Amino acid sequence: MNTCRKPNLETERELWQAGYHLVAGLDEAGRGAWAGPVYAAAVIFPQFEVPPELLAGVRDSKLLSARQREEQFEHIVAAALTVGVGYATAEEIDRQGIVPSTKLAMRRALAKLEPPAQALIIDALQLPAVLLPQRSFPRADALSLTVAAASILAKVSRDRWMEGEAATRFAGYSFAQHKGYGTAQHRAALDELGVTSIHRRTFRPIAARLL
Repeated sequence: MNTCRKPNLETERELWQAGYHLVAGLDEAGRGAWAGPVYAAAVIFPQFEVPPELLAGVRDSKLLSARQREEQFEHIVAAALTVGVGYATAEEIDRQGIVPSTKLAMRRALAKLEPPAQALIIDALQLPAVLLPQRSFPRADALSLTVAAASILAKVSRDRWMEGEAATRFAGYSFAQHKGYGTAQHRAALDELGVTSIHRRTFRPIAARLL
């Protein structure tokens, strides 16, 4: 597998040539946050017709600035055959754990694809409940263009929710700045204002404040 930072279509082409014409890349955002939902996105590009100039800036979302992610979000949606975004709430995360909730968000994203996927490429996880061929490997978001695109859609979608609904509902927590992650700013808000309904109460730093 190519280990360069610029993602490519190597895995997608292998699956296309094997007869799977609708290959979806999947990734998540918000798995390590203390508050808010975990998001997932699924992206299918047209077989052998991904315009290289349109997606030249697509990378693992962690390597891009917020402005770059917003720009690439629009390029990805324009180039994709179909995209889907799903999430699992903080309550679902507390009830069943973060990994099952991440998989639930991915299944919800897949359910929104039209046409539906025939094969999957996933960053590190597998979805046993989805009866499709799956390629799962570490750093897929840095290696597979489709997964990198999904990482951007998931990150931007979650950030928009944290900057919008979460920040509006819970003024004083600075969710628009830290997006629910464990920053000093977030800790200070928790110390002053307490735990909200969108905090993940089973996560250790939040659970400790509920004792």
